[in-house]
Amino acid sequence: MAKEKLRSLGWWVWGGAIGLCLLLPSYVRAWDEETFFSQKRLIAHSFVLPRGHNDLAAQTVIGSPREYIIQPKDTLLDIARYFGLGYNEIIGAYPKMDPWLPPAGEAMVIPTFWVLPKSGYEGIVVNIPEMRLYYFPPLEKGLRNRIVITLPVGLGREDWPTPRTKFTVRGKTVNPTWVLPESIRKERIQEKGWSETMIPGGSPDNPLGKYRFELTFPTAIGSYAIHGTNNPWAVGRLVTHGCVRLYPEDIEQFFDLVRVGSPGEFVYQPVKIGMLYGKVYLEVHEDIYNLVPDLWGEAQKVIRESGWGQMVDQSLVRQVLMEKSGVPVDVTRVEERYNQRVDASEWTAEDGGN
Repeated sequence: MAKEKLRSLGWWVWGGAIGLCLLLPSYVRAWDEETFFSQKRLIAHSFVLPRGHNDLAAQTVIGSPREYIIQPKDTLLDIARYFGLGYNEIIGAYPKMDPWLPPAGEAMVIPTFWVLPKSGYEGIVVNIPEMRLYYFPPLEKGLRNRIVITLPVGLGREDWPTPRTKFTVRGKTVNPTWVLPESIRKERIQEKGWSETMIPGGSPDNPLGKYRFELTFPTAIGSYAIHGTNNPWAVGRLVTHGCVRLYPEDIEQFFDLVRVGSPGEFVYQPVKIGMLYGKVYLEVHEDIYNLVPDLWGEAQKVIRESGWGQMVDQSLVRQVLMEKSGVPVDVTRVEERYNQRVDASEWTAEDGGN
């Protein structure tokens, strides 16, 4: 069902797939760290913010779906990591597929496209329900055409939630030492009998990985950081004590891009709405911390505030809210789709299709 829904998005699904197939090995027998590090490149996606209410020229859906043929020995975790997705994103798109034994030979449409979260579009923005980070580099003010880099993350467990707040990057450390807070140390002693007070930088047991961004918050809500990980399969899961984990290959390239002093924000948006070539897309995620009791009401608020409400098919909205796949879905009314035809040749890598 998920595959058919992704295919139904139309011609632009396959546009991104053609270019990617040239980059993939013709037959992948197994995955290793070298493969992930050698193939990964940070991609800057272009976008155009709406100028005002009901702006059909806005382009706030970035990336494009890609196709991949499942090979023997593949797992969904490896496929997700290779394509820059978290575990939650690949499972959301293929909830019925066995993550450890996906069917070899089957074609998958990889959901490497996203609706931008609503924010100040400056610095680092982490959308908590989505478990995804967006980085908006500093640009000259007044420009309408912007770029963004997006990466999957692991976040805090339900009992140690990642907070909603603004922050500033106050420092950057290579091979950080992990000094265990007393609360975490007590938990480790109780659960595993581990009593360390610190784990040195560079140790394979250090959950911070090789790189860390230290953050400063406007209020005393605790100490949190953005860092790598010694467990890549934690990306796309709620596994931390509130901090943000990135794949090792992602943070290695991301580390030098972000300046000390850069602003950031943790936002909580399980429902996002975007515009792409005159069509409205809705993206819905699980309410992972149970902070939005009325998801339907939240969707109606998001749709109303976008200015595109008159274009939206509410029956499609209901379906997207029920599935909560995390995949952007075209919810444009049929009559509006006929009115907003766009030449497929306009979708190029420069537009963000790569």
